Amino acid sequence: MDKGIEKIIANYFDEKISDSETKKLIAWIEKGNIDVFNEYVILNFSIEQLKVSNSNKMDLSWESIASKINDKKSIQVIPLYKRNIFKYAAAILIFVSVGYFFLTKNSTTEDNTPIIVNNNIEIGTDKATLTLNDGSTVTLEKGKNYIANNITSNGEEIIYKTPTSSKQEIAYNYLTIPRGGQYHVKLSDGTEVWLNSESQLKYPTSFIDGEERKIELIYGEAYFIVSPSTEHKGSNFSVKSGIQEIEVLGTQFNIKAYNDENLIYTTLVEGKVSVDNTNSLEILRPNQQYVLNIASNEIQINTIDVSSEIAWVHGDFIFNKKPLKDIMKVLSRWYDVEVKFENKALEDTKFYGELSRHQNIEDILTLIKTTNTINTFEINNNKILIK
Repeated sequence: MDKGIEKIIANYFDEKISDSETKKLIAWIEKGNIDVFNEYVILNFSIEQLKVSNSNKMDLSWESIASKINDKKSIQVIPLYKRNIFKYAAAILIFVSVGYFFLTKNSTTEDNTPIIVNNNIEIGTDKATLTLNDGSTVTLEKGKNYIANNITSNGEEIIYKTPTSSKQEIAYNYLTIPRGGQYHVKLSDGTEVWLNSESQLKYPTSFIDGEERKIELIYGEAYFIVSPSTEHKGSNFSVKSGIQEIEVLGTQFNIKAYNDENLIYTTLVEGKVSVDNTNSLEILRPNQQYVLNIASNEIQINTIDVSSEIAWVHGDFIFNKKPLKDIMKVLSRWYDVEVKFENKALEDTKFYGELSRHQNIEDILTLIKTTNTINTFEINNNKILIK
């Protein structure tokens, strides 16, 4: 793509685009570049943003652009892990049916206008409860500092420093993340862990040199960047999660093991890990996902695009042909809401797309509604009804 067009697109989303640049952008799209537009622009930015902003400059040309987009039966999906788009507050959702359809329609009428009784749903934020070795608890949240012994927290992350004392004694802490929360912890060995909503991690406040570094994801989801064993006298790092144990030598991986789900997902981003579920031991390679069925003890190893699994760490949701019921389960944890479907048939409707975790949930629901797959939705306090 021409660098000049890339600059114009960047200026548009930075709200710095000039009248002449707007005309160039429209002319470029209509000059046989619709395919490039689909692949490069739609998957990175919001169509609604491109349509609504500067609408006075684009009204004459937009309908022809939109009709070309709607007529397109399929698109080449760019592998998301190859694109550095997390800096943009993306809000794209594509309905999966016979083909892919973009969000360009808005058929809101009086009959299906969203019902907002009382919307007090807040966007998730950094918050956690720290349980110390003596059983006492500390609330961690933005704007609240905590300092004690080798522990410091600025309200957004908690950091454990290597103790100056050579005393070899293991004390355990628990970090519990509520619904609507997330938190980052840096362990005393330098390992970093990002914890998603509704998660709990057990770990020692310090590790013993030369001995295996063991922690436990009791439930929930966590992303790990492990300090390599070469920096710790060869000591391996292991994570227990339910009935499985993961051993690593220095790597990046994600574990999802929620209490209300029957599957545990272990996804390797970089390095190498072994996963032992007592019946078998498997070695994972980058871009592989190990899926353990807790009830049957059956396993599957799939090659996937890991970007969708770790998007939450970067402040995004990426859904790859996910049923709406699964999407709403993810959203319910982050926004701490209860979701019900009036029409159960809607639960299996599949979507593909990307959303920002910094958006209001009402905006996300409105975006889903524009696909015409749901009639409307209702928000009443922290309860959502999909109709």
